[in-house]
Amino acid sequence: MIRIAILLFYLPFTGVAQTINQQIIDLTKEVEVLESKKGEVQSKIDELKLAKIRQEIAEIGLPKPVEGEEVISHLAYSLVYDENHEQAKWVVHIISTDIIDGKASRSNNFRVDTLVKTGSATEKDYFLKTKKLGEKNKYEYDGFGYDRGHLAPSADFKWNKKALSESFYYSNMSPQLADFNRKKWAKLEGLMRGYVENNNEQLFIVTGPILNDSLPVIERGENQVTIPEYFYKVALDYANKKAIGFIMPNKDIKNPISSFAVSINEVEMAAGIDFFYQLDDELEEQLESQNQVSDWLPESQETDVTPIYQPSLPPGVFNTVQAKNYIGNGKKITVKGTVVNARETKNGHLFFNLDKNYPNQIFTVAIWKQNIVNFSYNPLVEWMNKKITISGKIADFDGVPTMILEKENSIEFDEDPKYKMIVE
Repeated sequence: MIRIAILLFYLPFTGVAQTINQQIIDLTKEVEVLESKKGEVQSKIDELKLAKIRQEIAEIGLPKPVEGEEVISHLAYSLVYDENHEQAKWVVHIISTDIIDGKASRSNNFRVDTLVKTGSATEKDYFLKTKKLGEKNKYEYDGFGYDRGHLAPSADFKWNKKALSESFYYSNMSPQLADFNRKKWAKLEGLMRGYVENNNEQLFIVTGPILNDSLPVIERGENQVTIPEYFYKVALDYANKKAIGFIMPNKDIKNPISSFAVSINEVEMAAGIDFFYQLDDELEEQLESQNQVSDWLPESQETDVTPIYQPSLPPGVFNTVQAKNYIGNGKKITVKGTVVNARETKNGHLFFNLDKNYPNQIFTVAIWKQNIVNFSYNPLVEWMNKKITISGKIADFDGVPTMILEKENSIEFDEDPKYKMIVE
């Protein structure tokens, strides 16, 4: 009787639990249906965004094709392929503000572009791949010395998996030295994305190699792809009517990116391409004559200056780029540059960046706390924005050439005779 009473006591609660469980199951299914619908709606939104990009590229971004050229259009970029050089003459795309929240990762699915009627470059133009004997799915690679350098970077499409995947067509590749592709060229690409993120404004970007008939080729490659000596990139912020160009050599670059900034007009002359030709003539000229690189730098770098042109300096005096060659050699050298940033650490030490701000500093001057008494003025105040000449040994601080000063007579100022000292 007691057992029956207990069962009768719990039956109502068991029924309630079953009802709640069923409600949970039903609501979970409803969430799954909503998630599925959300995915479908998001796909339609992305398709519309891609259609808008293609339309804007066609109406504003396309360079002027010459007779006989065919414009090949993919989901998010267009190009003209140069069969004689087995790479694109130019690639135009838009860096959308959607990259700010984009999370798609590299697919690395390099493949032939079937839209190129004459046939695009292939994997065998960059390296040979052979299976390792006795090892399943393992290969040996024989590289030809060049990266498959993206012209339209894959990271610019991280908001859409399909567009990102299409960036791996060989028609979007050009031979680039690793030290160029992975260093300053990658920084330039990052600079463009940073502009979009910082200003919440999309950019039209046209990128390509500067091609001519005298260029060498990858001899071992299947199609003997031409090896460019220079690459260009032009950017247009159409909403804010700002534009800039860059021409960079295909090598390990030591100079800061800003030293390669030029007007789009200059890129047109070098590459023989008419950019943004569909704009009103007056607006086109206004945009393509601009060369205000500070407009394109992050706020922290707006005070950056171009290092002094080395050939203009007297013998034995070096700019902040050349100073890197003397790290750790124990010799005393003389360096000239402009102080663009100064700070005091919690420990009382003073640090000054010449020509380029943190985090892209290229040369630093340090005064330890115990040596500040050797200066008759406050360096934090007096050095800012002044062009200075300093002498000393170059140390390596995390890869940045750094000169440690102990005395006031190790520095002289160009602009103010009041502080002009005799260099030791």
